[in-house]
Amino acid sequence: MVLVIDPQIAGISGDMLLCGLVDLGADKNKIFDGIKQAEKFLTGSSIKRIDFQKIQKHGIEALQLVLEIDEDTHERKGLEIKNAINNSTQAIGLSEKAKLFAESCINTLISSESKIHGISEDSVHFHEASSIDTLVDIVGITIALEDLDLFNQKIVCLPISVGGGSVTFSHGTMSNPASAILEIFKNSNLTVKGSNAKEEVTTPTGACILVNLVKNSIDYYPLMKIDSIGYGAGQKDFETFSNVLKIVLGSENNFEIDTVKILETNVDDVSGEILGNLIEKIMEHGARDVSIYNGISKKGRPTNLVTVICTEENIDKILDVLVMETGTLGVRISVSNRFIVPRTIHDVSLTLNGQSFQVHYKQFSYKGKSDFKIEFDDLKKISNSLNKPLKEIESLLRKEIEKLENSNATS
Repeated sequence: MVLVIDPQIAGISGDMLLCGLVDLGADKNKIFDGIKQAEKFLTGSSIKRIDFQKIQKHGIEALQLVLEIDEDTHERKGLEIKNAINNSTQAIGLSEKAKLFAESCINTLISSESKIHGISEDSVHFHEASSIDTLVDIVGITIALEDLDLFNQKIVCLPISVGGGSVTFSHGTMSNPASAILEIFKNSNLTVKGSNAKEEVTTPTGACILVNLVKNSIDYYPLMKIDSIGYGAGQKDFETFSNVLKIVLGSENNFEIDTVKILETNVDDVSGEILGNLIEKIMEHGARDVSIYNGISKKGRPTNLVTVICTEENIDKILDVLVMETGTLGVRISVSNRFIVPRTIHDVSLTLNGQSFQVHYKQFSYKGKSDFKIEFDDLKKISNSLNKPLKEIESLLRKEIEKLENSNATS
């Protein structure tokens, strides 16, 4: 199974995700019981009413959290909230995986405040996040995820809308996204984007839950069969969009799909030697593949189309290489899903002509058919070492690897 979290338009908050999970099928009575147990661990706060109700947001029916609380404090130490969450997950009897998730969420929130204000984590005080609703969100979501067995499933996230404009809170007014949101998403591998909403649409609590639940973001929905959809409504209303978080649960195709960047540029005044060097440099900077095609461009000029497949992590370095090495004035960038044939990497020691060599090869299978491919660098090294043609070395190594594979299959 795969769970897709879709905050592309409305962003995400803790209550929106909680409502989405309940709408998806999480047992709300388990959540109510767990939150009632958690309530006693946070002094000075009580829950007068908690419920979920169906509402309409711009024509979309969604589930919204109804939470009425009574509190006599507007500031708490971060550690007080953390202790309450840890005591709650322990008392409820959640799994170790669930308890670790809940603690990681509040740790992320505390750590972001610590870094922003330049103070120790022990000294962090929450203002907006001091309310019991932070505990309700984190504990409730943890219960819901465990109830749906989602800690054992694949979870992916589409780009996260953070809104725009400005945000006003206990430390004054600043541009949106505020520092806490930026700090939480820093180094998370999740992708954020602004929008024309003139206020915050992703909250710190929603952000800290997301970065601990999802390790990578995707640009498109994966190939999947949709089984169920949950709609979680936020508290705010917007004129131009439904303030609703979509979460989609389904069966993912057995194909392995990833998302890559494709860089393309045409160069018509670069020698073959420079292009050869270009390929080596681009591969050294982490490209997945490089291709160069000959053709005719405007005014009948011979041209070379340089195409690079890479990931988001190394795109900046590769762009630098393309521009600096070729002098191109522009590079086209597109995003593509890529189907990957399942494969495994193997490393074996083989003997040829009395010499031992380490050989790496990829073994892959598709629709019942299996094969393998020997790393070219190994073929080249052994060919040079034995002074034999590369094709002959490949044939000899394939025979040795096939013997090894057959032996492993029968043992």
